[in-house]
Amino acid sequence: MSAALWAPTPHDSTDLRRLLLYLSVRLWWHPYWQTTPSVPAARSALRQAVRAKRAGRAA
Repeated sequence: MSAALWAPTPHDSTDLRRLLLYLSVRLWWHPYWQTTPSVPAARSALRQAVRAKRAGRAA
């Protein structure tokens, strides 16, 4: 279902918006963000890890 979020023309955008909101809330309130000393640094590290993983797939 989450792959439908990337579709060029989603068929049921209301359900997709609800799913996106649900996932965003889960990420925002995940316990990880309560234990990390620097949230901005942790988010930056997470972004870098995702980019590195994507670059590995593309190679």
